[in-house]
Amino acid sequence: MTLRVACIGEAMIELSMQGEMAKVGVAGDTLNTAIYLNRCAPSLTVDYVTCLGDDPFSAQIRDFIAAQGIGTDAIRTIPGKSPGLYAITTTEDGERSFTYWRSAAAARDLFQTDGGYDVSPLADYDVLYLSGISLAILPQPVRLALIDWLKDAPQKLVYDSNYRPRLWEDQTTAQEITRAMWARADIALPSIDDEMALFSETEAQVTARVQSYPGTGALKRGATGPLSLGDPVTQTYLPAEAVIDTTAAGDSFNGGYLAALLTGQSQVEALMAGHACAARVVQHRGAIIPE
Repeated sequence: MTLRVACIGEAMIELSMQGEMAKVGVAGDTLNTAIYLNRCAPSLTVDYVTCLGDDPFSAQIRDFIAAQGIGTDAIRTIPGKSPGLYAITTTEDGERSFTYWRSAAAARDLFQTDGGYDVSPLADYDVLYLSGISLAILPQPVRLALIDWLKDAPQKLVYDSNYRPRLWEDQTTAQEITRAMWARADIALPSIDDEMALFSETEAQVTARVQSYPGTGALKRGATGPLSLGDPVTQTYLPAEAVIDTTAAGDSFNGGYLAALLTGQSQVEALMAGHACAARVVQHRGAIIPE
């Protein structure tokens, strides 16, 4: 049986500034993972779950997702709404900065109905993948409804905390929601820097905490290579030959790792596959590299 995977979150319009001109693209953390997951494991069925509007930019996003081989049937169209947008600017020394316009994005209405909340469409999938950004953009009652539904849901849950402070009401709320997700996650994919910032912990404290999680997964540590969660693994990870752009490094690791794990490969092989995928991506500019 083919596994059905739902990657859930927000896809945005990306403006990459080049002087006074801008290159228009599509981006999003869970979407990046969906694309690399599909590329690395085409035998899986990967859908993207979000909300878009009925404007031309929403149509561009939907077409882009479909062109990447990702299912779009679970994308809900909300008349009158539009997607979020962000711009990337680069200084002379190559430092990137981001400006966002996403407070009224259609994706913020995910799982909301006129009568309340409805997460039942997720029941059609075998594996659910969310990030901290997926949850941060939702109102607190919707987050809690989703967490409550997940308690008894049989689906395998994959979570990456991907902490972005500006998206949350406050750090305490982000901590509470993230703790609930880590307690439920079957596959945990935290990053060392995100967890240190979110929980105000040292690297040693984060490492000790995530190693106590009941499921499997990986603690992403950049060029050092991932730390196995669950089964102990000792192996060497070669760094990328030349790091050009670290955009989507963690997202691509998740895609490569999950592709291996969900198609029956071992934890050893999955960790290596994730690291290799990320090492390739950081040698190119942009989140999505050429196939």
